[in-house]
Amino acid sequence: MGRLTTHVLDAVAGKPAAGVAVTLYRIDAAGPVVVANATTDADGRISPLVEEAAFVAGIYELHFLCGAYFRGAGVPLSDPPFLDIVPIRFGIADAGQHFHVPLLLSPYSYSTYRGS
Repeated sequence: MGRLTTHVLDAVAGKPAAGVAVTLYRIDAAGPVVVANATTDADGRISPLVEEAAFVAGIYELHFLCGAYFRGAGVPLSDPPFLDIVPIRFGIADAGQHFHVPLLLSPYSYSTYRGS
């Protein structure tokens, strides 16, 4: 079953990032199209963000609203914050697979990879 999941970890607090707003876009010839909007749960996860018929091969972009998350957590940020929205663009060749895109996040850095 093809699906896309994500997991956000807060590197400042050393715990899952609950309440991060995430938007998934599919990048079409005409431009980005919103596929899904969701918010991470208490474990920092969105599972699934999209699946089955709505998940097709193509180019996608996840937008993580990290500035709002850190402001809500009481983390002091510059104005404007160094990282406000973290975009991650990736390609899906086989939409029949499970793709997991985790994000390790701080106000000044992030890392990601294709998870399992």
